[in-house]
Amino acid sequence: MKGKITANFNWEEMTYSRTATRLGIENRPGTEAMTNMERLVRELLQPLRELYGKPIRISSGYRSVALNRTVGGAANSQHLKGEAADCTVKEAAELLEVLKNSGLVFDQAILYRKRNFLHLSLKKEGNRNWIVDNG
Repeated sequence: MKGKITANFNWEEMTYSRTATRLGIENRPGTEAMTNMERLVRELLQPLRELYGKPIRISSGYRSVALNRTVGGAANSQHLKGEAADCTVKEAAELLEVLKNSGLVFDQAILYRKRNFLHLSLKKEGNRNWIVDNG
């Protein structure tokens, strides 16, 4: 998949998986997942990127069922629906602080300090603004 979603995010990075490429696993989102990814990017990732003022790299966005199983993702992972992205920056805890002070709506923000990434998710409705620090 190619093309920009917003100024700083594109379809390729939201669907790319090194594991899927290496193992030949299909990782193409359906229409609903694409709609969800577009919402995630437009309503959360791009505004957060603008507030943060530095690049945010997506290390994992959409995952097919086969890919999610292969990488050990949760059976109910929001990655399966296109509602989640794992964000890698120089200091993930700093990105979480920007999010906390932003007023942006999100479902989950899970900080993985040891691996230095922030899992972010956004649903169509029922977002919880739930923050977890996994150390």
